[in-house]
Amino acid sequence: MDERKYVPSWVAIASITLITLLALASLYAPRFRHPRVVPKVTPTMHPIMPTVSLWLSTEDRRLRLAQQPDIEMSARESVPADVVIDISKKYQAIVGFGAALTDSSAWLLQNKLNGVQRSALMLEMFGPPPNLNLNMMRLTIGASDFSQQQYTLDDLPFGQVDPPLQHFNVVANLHDLIPTVREALSVNPQLRIIASSWSAPAWMKDSENLIGGALLPQYESTFADYLVKYLDAYRGYGIPIFALTLQNEPGFIPVTYPGMDLPAATRARIIAQYLGPALASRNAKTRILGWDHNWDQPEQPLSVLADPEAARYIDGVAWHCYSGSPHAQSKVHHAYPTKDTYITECSGGDWASSANGELLWFTRDLLLAGIRQWARGVVYWNLALDEQHGPHLGGCDACKGVVTIDSHTGEVSRNDEYYAFAHFSRFVLPGAFRVGSTETGKGIDNVAFQNVADGSIVLVMVNSNTSTRRVSVALGQTGFQYTLPPQSVATFVWSPDQAHAWVRRVLGWFKSAR
Repeated sequence: MDERKYVPSWVAIASITLITLLALASLYAPRFRHPRVVPKVTPTMHPIMPTVSLWLSTEDRRLRLAQQPDIEMSARESVPADVVIDISKKYQAIVGFGAALTDSSAWLLQNKLNGVQRSALMLEMFGPPPNLNLNMMRLTIGASDFSQQQYTLDDLPFGQVDPPLQHFNVVANLHDLIPTVREALSVNPQLRIIASSWSAPAWMKDSENLIGGALLPQYESTFADYLVKYLDAYRGYGIPIFALTLQNEPGFIPVTYPGMDLPAATRARIIAQYLGPALASRNAKTRILGWDHNWDQPEQPLSVLADPEAARYIDGVAWHCYSGSPHAQSKVHHAYPTKDTYITECSGGDWASSANGELLWFTRDLLLAGIRQWARGVVYWNLALDEQHGPHLGGCDACKGVVTIDSHTGEVSRNDEYYAFAHFSRFVLPGAFRVGSTETGKGIDNVAFQNVADGSIVLVMVNSNTSTRRVSVALGQTGFQYTLPPQSVATFVWSPDQAHAWVRRVLGWFKSAR
């Protein structure tokens, strides 16, 4: 055998292996030359890319909570995203969203809809997703401007008084209001009800009238007893009250419907000496919310909370939207961070400022901004009104309900406020946490949540600009982009666990491929 022609077998094997590796390196070199270039991954290499679900509404009403095609997520790009979501930053837990079942709303539901219509609407309003999923409600203790008569729950002939409250009764609520509340509870047994008084009985007031006047000092304890009797009476009808406010808009004295002046010092004294101790001794927990008026006077709730005896019984502060800024909520929250924040009243209406619709204002300025400023719940004013903005006595003559019920046909129309609330209530479930998200500015606003049950992320975004806006969103190692239509509201929903698992699988394939 010619030794010059002999090559050991291990040399041949090494040569073949080296040639193979060089060939493979040349094949894959273009893909790995730059660390930012990701190799194309075929469907056989990993499961389908995760997606984001999207619902969209536009100010021109062309789209109203319309589901759009899913958006594909991708690995996060190196450039900064417009909105970065940080689920490690958890803020307040959300209680929910709702509306007031005023006497007017209850009367319409009971008298202008037949049983089938009413059941369908109650399911739509209070049923679980894909229904509106409202889980909060406000009730008036006695009449408001959205009642058909003036009354309280202990009315007497002029000149008579009833300190023991022997004549207390809820007869005025038995025909329409109480049956409607019970029907709502049958749809959603977890309904959180906030009750507010508009006026003490006339015999407790210096005006001796339901309109105007102030509570007489000698009846402060009696007024507290009156509120406790309300709680007991309603519980007797199977209606638990989640929270109570002493007085609706205590600094405003209406001249056409029931109201009452109740200064901060009086409110603090009633809570500290009478109402607070009475509720604290009960097994059935009912929270006390302070203020129940506009954003423009944060010094009012602050002054009551500054009284330590009153503050120990106050669970939170209730706000209205008609004047001031929701930043007042943060001012009070930062001073008393253990006290909850709720928005208990805000109404849309057919007034000059709403000529182009109210979708953006209610989504951006009430819901989104209010929640960013610590609100745990947001409650609209009337659940339902008719085509004449009523029925009502005095007060607001242009207010709109979440829905409008035609008093002649029973037809139900869903207003802009319906869709503004739906962008939150259908997707942000009770117990969800508001989580960190970048504030973008430039006419783009957002707020983000994480649901507790499934960990899903909900991002509500508003484009107030009159032109489209391309927005990028990132969470961890994944993200997506979307072009928002002009003057639109978008709700994005996705599972971060699915997205993170996808990234891990892609990175795992990357390592094995290399």
